[in-house]
Amino acid sequence: MELFDVYPLYEVTPVSAKGIVVTDDKGQDYLDFYGGHAVISIGHSHPHYVNRLKDQLDKIGFYSNSIQNPLQVELARKLGEQSDCEQYNLFMCSSGAEANENALKMASFETGKARVIAFNNSFHGRTSAAVAATDNPKINAPINQQQKVTFLPFNDTEALTREIEKGDVCTVILEAVQGVGGLDEPSTEFYSTIETLCKKHKVILIADEVQSGFGRTGKFFGFQHHGITPDIITIAKGMGNGFPVGGVLIHEDIKASYGLLGTTFGGNHLACAASMAVLEVLEKEGLIENAKHMEGYFRSLAAAIPQIKRVKGRGLMLGLEFDFEVADLRKRLIHNQHLFTGGAKNKYVLRILPALNITKKDLDVFFEALKAEL
Repeated sequence: MELFDVYPLYEVTPVSAKGIVVTDDKGQDYLDFYGGHAVISIGHSHPHYVNRLKDQLDKIGFYSNSIQNPLQVELARKLGEQSDCEQYNLFMCSSGAEANENALKMASFETGKARVIAFNNSFHGRTSAAVAATDNPKINAPINQQQKVTFLPFNDTEALTREIEKGDVCTVILEAVQGVGGLDEPSTEFYSTIETLCKKHKVILIADEVQSGFGRTGKFFGFQHHGITPDIITIAKGMGNGFPVGGVLIHEDIKASYGLLGTTFGGNHLACAASMAVLEVLEKEGLIENAKHMEGYFRSLAAAIPQIKRVKGRGLMLGLEFDFEVADLRKRLIHNQHLFTGGAKNKYVLRILPALNITKKDLDVFFEALKAEL
């Protein structure tokens, strides 16, 4: 048997990693400024994270949600306190796509309606409803296209009002900062309009924080830059620092019932230990504040490079926009400078998503390497 060939692969084979350094099978070190799609939030092999998982594995790694798991209760409490979202309840799952799938289902259950409003260049996952709400026809199969989804541009209040007033919308879903799409974000005024219209027409507002959550934008959640209160928040990626874990935060006004949602692996003991470790390191090491400070330093270094047309994003969820496609630049950064970076649907944007404990010295190295390849 061979692998199903769906990933174009770089000729790099990592065998170990620590902090932002990834080492391949030839002993070559690479600096990781991408974190595997923003997954690595507190650095590779962080000692507290490793010890938390090892200790938990010595006790119990998994059992189903048919029994009590005090770790889930502890995680929900800690997450609520740190994120300032104590008015929500936590449902755990195993990925961002699963989180968004359950969020969309909850919105439809709650409203009795089916149509979704999403936004141009959105990415919400690859499962049925999540991929239907993703603005990429290439990954949206005919079976997914049965979903009712309307895509709108950001900041078009007239179009949003017109669609919601039709009365058949169950939810509006959006990323605070678009990840795969290329680091675009709506204005605070537009966010406020979305919230107002959703409340008026009893439409569920879903904040997709799968990539932007857990401190990446310089606040715990990206929507908190805009002062709004979503009905549902979805989380994953940096939540587990590499362990597959996701979650849905559901406002307490939305009531649960037995059997409404379910998952086999979600919320298992190891997943809870991984997420608790991330929360503990974020708090102890002040990493959300560090993300905010590093953004300012990043922008100051970028301003000195004339080929960079714009810096997009917030915190350490950043993009560098050029007037040329960046695919070849990414390859040269890997092979010549030994740096990992990311691309986007916007082919002119280089995505930078490092661990939140990155330093000014690390950014100095990155920009020197970038200048050498420009």
